[in-house]
Amino acid sequence: MKYPLEERTAKFAEDIIDLCKKVKKTSLNLPILEQLIRSATSIGANYMEANGASSKKDFRNKIFICKKESMETKYWLRILAKTENSIINDCRVLWNEVHQLTLIFSKICKSSK
Repeated sequence: MKYPLEERTAKFAEDIIDLCKKVKKTSLNLPILEQLIRSATSIGANYMEANGASSKKDFRNKIFICKKESMETKYWLRILAKTENSIINDCRVLWNEVHQLTLIFSKICKSSK
């Protein structure tokens, strides 16, 4: 069974990849793009691991990682937007989505104690 949050995190990662494909690579933005892709794709991967967790503690740890990675992704989107004026609006839309994911994972963390 596919869970809505699984689909949402996967779609978010795909949207980040699409955004990064649009950006002309430079020595300034390449490290930022790499970090952004790593953190954004990690959110969904860790959520998938959380769904297969071996214990409640393991589940909480994976969800906490999802929260941390989503917070990191917000940072990298902000920095990327500063380096590339042409994608500011795309970054803003994706930042809003990852902010919502951060809030969701924060709520799951609090309620799973």
